[in-house]
Amino acid sequence: MKSKSSRFLVKGGKPLHGTVKLSGAKNSASKLLVATLLTDQPVHINNFPCTIIEMEVTRQICESLGTKFIKFSNNEAVLQTKKITNTSFSEDLGLINRIGILTVGALLKRTGEARIPKLGGDKIGARPIDFHLNALKQLGAEINEYEKFYELKAKALIGANITLPFPSVGATENLIMSSCLAEGTTYIHNAAVEPEIIDLILMLQKMGAIIDVLTDRRIVIRGVEKLKGTTHRVIPDRLEAASIAAAAIASKGEVVVKGARQIDMISFLNSIRLIGADYEILDDGIKFFYKQKMRPIIIETNVHPGFMTDWQPPFIILLTQAEGVSIIHETVYENRFGYVSELKKMGADIELYNTCLGGSVCRFANTNYYHSAVIKGPTALHHANITVPDIRAGFSYLVAALIAKGESIIDGAHYIDRGYEHITEKLSKLGVNISRI
Repeated sequence: MKSKSSRFLVKGGKPLHGTVKLSGAKNSASKLLVATLLTDQPVHINNFPCTIIEMEVTRQICESLGTKFIKFSNNEAVLQTKKITNTSFSEDLGLINRIGILTVGALLKRTGEARIPKLGGDKIGARPIDFHLNALKQLGAEINEYEKFYELKAKALIGANITLPFPSVGATENLIMSSCLAEGTTYIHNAAVEPEIIDLILMLQKMGAIIDVLTDRRIVIRGVEKLKGTTHRVIPDRLEAASIAAAAIASKGEVVVKGARQIDMISFLNSIRLIGADYEILDDGIKFFYKQKMRPIIIETNVHPGFMTDWQPPFIILLTQAEGVSIIHETVYENRFGYVSELKKMGADIELYNTCLGGSVCRFANTNYYHSAVIKGPTALHHANITVPDIRAGFSYLVAALIAKGESIIDGAHYIDRGYEHITEKLSKLGVNISRI
């Protein structure tokens, strides 16, 4: 499932100026769609990024399981799953993204069984689903693994005391949804607490769930008999906000990002100021702007409220324009820097290391994973033909291309379209010379 056009042509060298409105958060919207499987009543979701490819994939998964869509356009999704008509979906849909594993809770509760194909997604690290499967076993699921799929069965899910080895976003979401209708109380220790997870919790609470988020990364879910329909609005996309902010500053421009929320971006905003760029908090968003020659910085990615891993690809382009040596230590995904080789084609001076160069030793220490990057700047980037390996790296390529001299061709537009809605229109509005070819 790809874009209508697989490549972007970008003519660089022009500062970004203007105003752009954020779409609903991709990493929230897809999970909200899956959560509607937990009720047989209608659910209405506003600010929904319908045209993002990943939303269409999630829609097809839900439809395969019995969901009827009343509306799926103009940033609205209205849907109802009166009955689960199928306990599996096609292997092809499972290979496109990893959302399918999150359907397990609804399928087990409403039918007693689920068949989930082995998962695909961006190649940014192993991202095993062991955390999901081990936790689901503790809730009472019986799991059998086959060559191409997992088969799960449960007469009932029972609340449990579960500790995650790592604050995995996906595993936390899966446990929350699987525990809402379980018998008894579930305690999730070392849970992820990203804004997108809180958004999921808020919608589930509207639907009748009882969920507490405690201060020590504990989430407590008290199972209820039934969930009802509701109306909910997707939070704005903080990943898109950071990507556009990086583009504005790297191009030495000024952009107002409407909908951007300070509370979701505290560590990103601090890093912006530390390199010498700046921002202004507005009533309806955040204005980002280039201020002076940028300084180097040391960044360590981490789970929320730390500097999120999805922010580092566009931020690394900013650091190619800073004066001095910067370091990014990636602690979430072991292969997140797979996109760097293409940036080096454009003149970026980036070296990768398999040692921990941040402020702490991470779980990838003493491995062969190249999870630390040293960036030397400033370097003048030049045009190139480059290929996108994943969603967030794709936008970093767009940022690199729009500040580079000459015309760059970016192959793999479908990756970017998986995570960013109307991106050519938004960038064009800001003065970027971009087209699909």
